[in-house]
Amino acid sequence: MKITALETLCLSRMHEPERQWVTSRYRTIKADCAVVLVHTDAGITGIGEASAYGWPMRIAEWVEWLAPTLIGKDPTDPAITPPPNGRGRPHDTAAAGIDCALWDLRGKVTGKRVSELLSPNPADRVRLYASGGCRYDWRHNPEQLIEEALGYVEQGYTAMKFRIGSEWAWDGVTVDRFIGHIRELSQAVNGRMDLALDGNCRLTEEQALPIALELDRLGFAWFEEPIDRNNIAGNARLCAAAELPITGGEAFSCLDEFRPYIEAKAYDVLQPDAGLSGITETLRIADRAAQFGLPVYPHSWHNGLMCMAHSHLVAAHPNIKIVELCQHQGPLQWGIVKERPQVEDGHLILPDSPGLGVELVEDVAERFPHVEGHYAINVER
Repeated sequence: MKITALETLCLSRMHEPERQWVTSRYRTIKADCAVVLVHTDAGITGIGEASAYGWPMRIAEWVEWLAPTLIGKDPTDPAITPPPNGRGRPHDTAAAGIDCALWDLRGKVTGKRVSELLSPNPADRVRLYASGGCRYDWRHNPEQLIEEALGYVEQGYTAMKFRIGSEWAWDGVTVDRFIGHIRELSQAVNGRMDLALDGNCRLTEEQALPIALELDRLGFAWFEEPIDRNNIAGNARLCAAAELPITGGEAFSCLDEFRPYIEAKAYDVLQPDAGLSGITETLRIADRAAQFGLPVYPHSWHNGLMCMAHSHLVAAHPNIKIVELCQHQGPLQWGIVKERPQVEDGHLILPDSPGLGVELVEDVAERFPHVEGHYAINVER
């Protein structure tokens, strides 16, 4: 069997006004998706999602550039996968999409799920957490965060991650006001679901420390990227000051980028993204993290294929713990596949199908035509 062609599907869907959301100073107006297809002379095609983040067309350009290095090769040979190098995100996301597609293809060739290729005894279900908390606005209905969280409890989720809301400077939001709000959230949830906070690197170290200590007191599960990720020493100080796990690393595509954080003890939990690192490199990161006693909670913000890649990783690897499921991507998220996997009691049931376990709908490009432009616009108040 030989690879005959590589293809990238650039997909989009504009959010309806009520689906748009403001976090920090940005309003997200559409959802994007980049799907890489690896075709073979046996008529078998592998599919994998690359982490789009505003540049599907640049990912497609890199896939086209990398294609000649793979065409004519045996897709079951792991040595052919182009590695991420941490030197350019469009390149690395393209390489990651190719890698995920190759794993899907290998599963289809052998008749095994990807998780079965990775482990002799993988789990059949994986724990999800609802990743949301982006729509609440400090000026307009900040209570929406609590309403959203209670909705996830009703849906059976066992964990939720939320963000710190719209730009604090617009409405004079202080650390004390924010802590008061999360106390109300914690009281409303009342232990029925684990809670985690994503700072999106927006806080100063002076702001993050009292928040981390209060999250710790409230029993939160983790505090993600509270401060500038380039401030390794500051992240290490936060890790040392709070029992609460400080997590991060979603922007890193390879183990070399994680190394200084591991050595400085700047993260308690690592968060690579298979849509940026690929399945192969994510496994490498997870193996090395395990040697330092650091669990892995993958970052997984976009669509269904990415969710499936991470689900197989969690099912197969004992150090990769939980799957993030974006709550704000809209119909594009699962509309790209023929059948959405079953979810029970906050757990995704892995389909009993080879590869990643899902297939694209035949008219996916017509159903979700690519829309030029960035997914978010600046907001001024």
